[in-house]
Amino acid sequence: MELRAKIPSGPLADKWERHRSEIKLVNPANKLKHEIIVVGSGLAGASAAASLAELGYRVSCFCFQDSPRRAHSIAAQGGINAAKNYQNDGDSVFRLFYDTIKGGDFRAREANVYRLAQVSASIIDQCVAQGVPFAREYGGMLANRSFGGVQVSRTFYARGQTGQQLLLGAYQALSRQIGLGKVTMHPRAEMLDVVVVDGRARGIIVRDLVSGAVSAHAADAVVLATGGYANVYYLSTNAKGCNVTAIWRAHKRGAAFANPGFTQIHPTCIPVTGHHQAKLTLMSESLRNDGRIWVPKAPGDTRAPGDIPESERDYYLERLYPSYGNLAPRDIASRRAKEVCDEGRGVGPGGNGVYLEFRDAIARLGRPVIAERYGNLFEMYERITAEDPFERPMRIFPAPHYTMGGLWVDYNLMTTVDGLYAIGEANFSDHGANRLGASALMQGLADGYFILPYTIGDYLAQMKLDRLDTAHPAFRQAEADTGERVRRLLAVNGRKSCGTAAACRATGPASPRPSSRSADCARSSGATSTSAARART
Repeated sequence: MELRAKIPSGPLADKWERHRSEIKLVNPANKLKHEIIVVGSGLAGASAAASLAELGYRVSCFCFQDSPRRAHSIAAQGGINAAKNYQNDGDSVFRLFYDTIKGGDFRAREANVYRLAQVSASIIDQCVAQGVPFAREYGGMLANRSFGGVQVSRTFYARGQTGQQLLLGAYQALSRQIGLGKVTMHPRAEMLDVVVVDGRARGIIVRDLVSGAVSAHAADAVVLATGGYANVYYLSTNAKGCNVTAIWRAHKRGAAFANPGFTQIHPTCIPVTGHHQAKLTLMSESLRNDGRIWVPKAPGDTRAPGDIPESERDYYLERLYPSYGNLAPRDIASRRAKEVCDEGRGVGPGGNGVYLEFRDAIARLGRPVIAERYGNLFEMYERITAEDPFERPMRIFPAPHYTMGGLWVDYNLMTTVDGLYAIGEANFSDHGANRLGASALMQGLADGYFILPYTIGDYLAQMKLDRLDTAHPAFRQAEADTGERVRRLLAVNGRKSCGTAAACRATGPASPRPSSRSADCARSSGATSTSAARART
């Protein structure tokens, strides 16, 4: 297999504009003849499906949720980066590019990251035009805040629900195209295989999650926007439906997989409370802007936080990293939290957390200001823990969250299988070994709104694709293979459910070792759970 990135020549700042000027175009009348399948309806999938349909392509969009609005993009709460420099604090396209490259340990593809920084400002304009309610300053300008690992304020946000609001904007664009008949939406449908004909992706096999029926769908190109694989860990912040099936089956069909070990551990997650849990809940990293992280100085100190005087508190991030303080990069903040807990200074019933306290911010800014910034996050935390963050510090601990690895793609976002594209978290290209926040939303919308709609036309304009339908032998074979895997799974007749408490033994949120639950599933599954089991190895 030859990996050809197809990066344009010339200076970094000129590559994308030059490439857009040189790629082949599809005649507007011919776009009506092309069918494109988009798998996934999160930020990347919804924005791509809406944009492609707006250009004139016929689009079929598949998602396993009952509505595109329930895609997991809503879990990205804190914000989205863009090089707008509204704060006049020295930000620029190059600084966003450099911070992202450096935050990825210099392991990302520079050309892709520079392009990401270039289009970031357009993302904000697009979303504002859609009505996304970004926070604003008193004078009406869009507000910005800092995020971990950077020294400028470039993160746009909508309280603590940025991902949800951005997804609603993309969903509106998608719904308009559905209403116009340009997008056919297939909810409650899980992709279980890619159909490859003569080395090109020409369709997918899906299973209806209501009826269980397996069906085939043909197209001229397939776009995977199905998210990451953090659920290969027993507990992660991902929804349980994020099962890696789509990109794993694409890999089995010949799409190269890159950087699977690059997994981001998020420092602000609610700690594990017991074996009953199936997933973990993320608290937005934006809380670190005003919250101070600390633990008792003495191991084994079980006093209530209000009873521990300042002289006996260790604000360890502020002590160790005075330049960044509580906004230290995610990997650094996560490692230090685990270290202090390993030293016996962890807090909470299990001794498996650190405090994130807002006492000083409330005294400085007032409770109404903190409530305006983080009120929904505080409410969510109180519902889960029965503790009021206004009165008592939050307890947080690191957890697997975002995955930077994914399907290998070239500069055009095409995998090593011709006609098969991967966008958003499903690909590997933009993050390297990323330690920063507010980058995931930026990449998903950049790929869907501003990059894929250009680059997919380059492929369709050059390829003379024969008309195929699902009667083709390749579709029949893939459908039969998928049906057989599903039948094997359903015929296992196991003695206990994958969800029973007895099968859910794990060592902790950051342990990659498969639990007995995962192993039971992997032994019985030829489809969904196989991907998770093999990805561990």
